[in-house]
Amino acid sequence: MEEKMKIKFLLNKKNIEVEVLPNRRLIDFLRDDLDLIGTKLGCGEGDCGACTVIINGKTANSCLVLAPQVDGKEVITIEGLGDYDKLDSLQQAFIDEGAVQCGFCTPGMLLSAKTLLDENPKPSREEIMRSMSGNLCRCTGYVKIANAIEKVANANN
Repeated sequence: MEEKMKIKFLLNKKNIEVEVLPNRRLIDFLRDDLDLIGTKLGCGEGDCGACTVIINGKTANSCLVLAPQVDGKEVITIEGLGDYDKLDSLQQAFIDEGAVQCGFCTPGMLLSAKTLLDENPKPSREEIMRSMSGNLCRCTGYVKIANAIEKVANANN
């Protein structure tokens, strides 16, 4: 039996210290061990973006990251973006613009959008579209998603 290893990291602004198997994927650790089910498992190969999280300010496919790799880092999941009482401006814009249909891709899209706006508060439409290239959506056609991101960017005056 493989021995667990202790890791410490900041998860959604909370210090976490846990033991985890060295080969445990971050997606499985978040969903199954920590009950953070907003991060979705899509393809499991890093192609669809449904499992997107933010690690030290950069997007990452949590299906391709081992849980021990976040030791000493900051991780943000969709649960850390906003909450039921106060949605993040991106979450509200997605609702307002009709950018949410089935919702499966939405957590990854939101975190990719957050990373884009953190790095570039006033992106062009082309930059917005490029930032979504790692997130697949089968429902919306991306126009409403891009509109929602653009709405938040324009409010950043």
